[in-house]
Amino acid sequence: MFRSLSGINYRLWFAGALVSNIGTWMQRTAQDWIVLTMLTDNDAVAVGITMALQLGPQLLLVPWSGLIADRFDRRRLLMLTQSLMAMLGVALGLMVLFGVAELWHVYVFAFALGVVSAIDAPARQAFVSELVSERDLPNAVSLNSASFNAARLVGPAAAGLLTVAVGAGWVFLINAATFAATLLSLALLRRGELRVAPRAPREPGQLLEGFRYVSKRPDILAIMVAVFIIGTFGLNFAIFTATMARVEFDHGAGEFGLLSSVLAIGSVTGALLSARRDRPRLRLIFAAAAAFGVTCAVSAVMPTFLTFALSLILVGFASITFMTTANSYVQTTTDPVMRGRVMALYMAIFVGGTPIGAPIVGWAANELGPRWALGVGATSGLLAALVGLVWMVVSHDLRLRRVPASRLRLRLTHDGSDRAAAHDDLAVEESVARRA
Repeated sequence: MFRSLSGINYRLWFAGALVSNIGTWMQRTAQDWIVLTMLTDNDAVAVGITMALQLGPQLLLVPWSGLIADRFDRRRLLMLTQSLMAMLGVALGLMVLFGVAELWHVYVFAFALGVVSAIDAPARQAFVSELVSERDLPNAVSLNSASFNAARLVGPAAAGLLTVAVGAGWVFLINAATFAATLLSLALLRRGELRVAPRAPREPGQLLEGFRYVSKRPDILAIMVAVFIIGTFGLNFAIFTATMARVEFDHGAGEFGLLSSVLAIGSVTGALLSARRDRPRLRLIFAAAAAFGVTCAVSAVMPTFLTFALSLILVGFASITFMTTANSYVQTTTDPVMRGRVMALYMAIFVGGTPIGAPIVGWAANELGPRWALGVGATSGLLAALVGLVWMVVSHDLRLRRVPASRLRLRLTHDGSDRAAAHDDLAVEESVARRA
């Protein structure tokens, strides 16, 4: 499960990223809370706009951010982006501490952070392939997700307590300080042991090469459509948990942070189970999407704060299984020279729909209630699963046939073949990986 940690470089990266991720979750929680309760009167739309401004630049900058990740030294690039994000955290923290922060200040900060993150995200995703062997890459991707979600266990709860105890401004400053851990880990890496990544050539057409590459990979296209649907309407956890805690159950910042931490319990479990798998599978991606839809629907009808919190464990498990498996599949089946551009497109699709989805989900929470907002998330999971099912039926010639000898009576098979679809799906995935 932890084989990627056998290398010193990945251990350094993992430790630095874990500390920084805790700070990131602290800041996200404090930022959403001050927008909802200090700078507005429980306005979920304002939270959605903040999320949209922070995540939107990844969609706008995707042609450039991916090419930058494929053309420049990723280690040096990450040192630059991590430093800039630390400075932004200091600036917002000081404004909040001195009592001069207004809603538009947070909007500007969120947009600036989004621009830097748009450059940082594909470089960070692709940099993992320089730290471990190709065989260990799926394991490393899963452990990265475990790190990110383990931080969610600590970060939101700590942010809730610190926001009550010392104020949100100090939370932003603490987050800025945690970037030092990532910068230190990058400085300590044994550069001689890094796997040299091929660089994108300096020639015309490279800016759009990522789009052309993905257009020739229908398997990746299907995954990206599913990721877009869930990323746009389903992964608005800040809106779901903040409005359920504040509006539905009439609780404060501490309980809001607790919900995010409970959500992370399922996420960490899902990420660790993903790390046990030798390689990602297409059918698991779409099964996890369906599970996400079902668990969101269950969560929406929970009658008490306790039952709602417990249901979030299942939501976290399903969502991280979907995200980690999709991410691993795209990374491990992509040509290394194209990895930065493809991951930039993937991340843009993953978060770029937020400018559309977050305000809509926020409106649903305001006008219809937080439970209906969760219903939107449930619908997104089921639609994403339907996309996967339709693609598999069309591209693999799958048919649902009656088999009298079978205990289940029905079996999904290839048209003109009596082989089980599960076995043939495995062969298709192996063929795709070899072609890539």
